[in-house]
Amino acid sequence: MDIVYLKGILILAGINLLSVLGLSLLTGFTGMFSFGHAGFMAIGGYTAASMTVKFGLPFIPALLIGGLTAAIASAFIGRLTLNLKGDYFCIATLGFGEAIRLILDNVQYFGGARGWPGIPHYTNLSNIVFINIVAIIILANLVRSKHGRNMIAVREEELASQIVGINVFRYKMISLMISAAYAGIGGGLMAHYMTFLQPKMFSLVKSTELTIIVIFGGLGSISGSVVGALVLTALPELLRVLKDWRLVFYGLSVIVIMVTRPEGLMGGYELTPSSMKRLYANIKNKRVAKAVKGGEKI
Repeated sequence: MDIVYLKGILILAGINLLSVLGLSLLTGFTGMFSFGHAGFMAIGGYTAASMTVKFGLPFIPALLIGGLTAAIASAFIGRLTLNLKGDYFCIATLGFGEAIRLILDNVQYFGGARGWPGIPHYTNLSNIVFINIVAIIILANLVRSKHGRNMIAVREEELASQIVGINVFRYKMISLMISAAYAGIGGGLMAHYMTFLQPKMFSLVKSTELTIIVIFGGLGSISGSVVGALVLTALPELLRVLKDWRLVFYGLSVIVIMVTRPEGLMGGYELTPSSMKRLYANIKNKRVAKAVKGGEKI
């Protein structure tokens, strides 16, 4: 496989991963499903591109502004929808994502439906890897903190969380804003990799793809988000030899995994040095026990 082609797949996986990490916090750790994260990616992408193209800002500050803008937009939509129960929040985010796409279709300042070419090519594999490592470290520390435990409590039982004094609305809002900021930065990375933006790049299909990756990797697992983003970004490319049947086999592959492992590839398991050490010790102990048992039979 050509090295440039492989790097391109890894960059796309890294862009998806950043948005998936944010969605994992919202869905996997706080228990709120969203089908509007493509909208936050669009806000971040168009904002970051505006900062570099129209205002001449450096790449990293532009990304941060894009993430901040997406977070502010999420605070607005969250204020209106976070009190909704069940599927209503999911439907509200779906409508938000589609509304953002339709608005951008009609804003000629950004090229409208024809798209916006000429964005500088700043995204590469090195800064993708660095940004994702920083994002994973921040998310892992957040999940292990008191705030992360409160978010998990909201996911497990919202009413009980309120009874013990957890401000459910506040933690839902924090989770949504952080999630949107991650998606916004992911959109900025996409804009400066593709060097072109078009509203249809951020359709419902993109939001659905991100949600599938989170569920596929395993709800409540950061490692699962990493594995899911890598596998489901690379899989369509590996199946490209099947031509018209490519997406059919892609869908079948996802269905098989979800049927055989409904908890996702990783479940709630995390790949950390300590967990790998425990896993190795368990395998070793099982081999020793099997050897001893075999000796006793002899």
